[in-house]
Amino acid sequence: MATDPLAAVSLRDVMEARERLGAEVLRSPLLPVEFDDGPLWLKLEALQPIGSFKLRGAGNAILAAAPERVTEGLLTVSAGNMAQGVAWWARRLGVRATAIVPDHAPEAKVRAIERLGGRVSRVPFDRWWGYLSGDEAPDGPGLFIHPVADPGVIAGNGTIGLEILEDLPEVETILVPFGGGGLSCGIGVAVHGGRPETRVIGCEVATAAPLAASLRAGTPVAIERQPSFVEGIGGKSLLPAMWELVRRELAGAAVVSLDSIAAAIRLLVQRARIVAEGAGAAGVAAALKGHRGGPTVCVISGGNIDAAVLAEVLSGRTPGPAPA
Repeated sequence: MATDPLAAVSLRDVMEARERLGAEVLRSPLLPVEFDDGPLWLKLEALQPIGSFKLRGAGNAILAAAPERVTEGLLTVSAGNMAQGVAWWARRLGVRATAIVPDHAPEAKVRAIERLGGRVSRVPFDRWWGYLSGDEAPDGPGLFIHPVADPGVIAGNGTIGLEILEDLPEVETILVPFGGGGLSCGIGVAVHGGRPETRVIGCEVATAAPLAASLRAGTPVAIERQPSFVEGIGGKSLLPAMWELVRRELAGAAVVSLDSIAAAIRLLVQRARIVAEGAGAAGVAAALKGHRGGPTVCVISGGNIDAAVLAEVLSGRTPGPAPA
């Protein structure tokens, strides 16, 4: 019996999360799209009200918490999408929300947090990473919702896996953007509860690929991270708290280049009329580079991309490195 609360997240927890979320979260479509190498199925989480899957995990963790803790307010550490999810639920519940974001957080995401009524606190990336990794405790009032290493968040994310399995029972490969592992592992818990043979693969960008490095080493390792326009994935290391769940639920890592992700963004607009942020297009980039097998689903995790970045990508260029 697992004693690690994250490794203990089960199919039952995911089923309870779906009941808890009810109709508040969109059951996103699974869209088949023809590409040159055959069809891919796109799980369109970019169509959620905040443009990201984060609504699911944030909502489940908040709704499962003691009401008296929620009324004190909500706090999260996020590059943008989880902060939007927490702010969306805070507005719905009539409580305040505070988001600690890294100083390089995209303006499109920061403005969206503020439109939802959330307060934004910018900090240097290293301090932000310390909060995310658990090395430091963030200051702020209210219930802290960790964007990755929270059983409620992981179970809420897993509701995506339930929908994939219901809509495509024969799915063999699911390609999922890998930031911290909360999305890919949640999907793994749900899918493997009904179809253990399905492969769930975490997709990373070559400028920051701690999952691939950790799987090679057999333990969480730190890597040299280069900031880029793909800011929704790619940290300095795999979070140690996620390691056991990652090893159990993921079949491997697929690492793709910035050019491949830019090309995937363009192709999604051209073929499917779907706008994806860099992280959201990572699964499609991996599929087009051969990381597929049998019926393959790419999770389009979010569509919150700065307009200037999107314009540059659609013009045929790959945006240069982000400021360090």
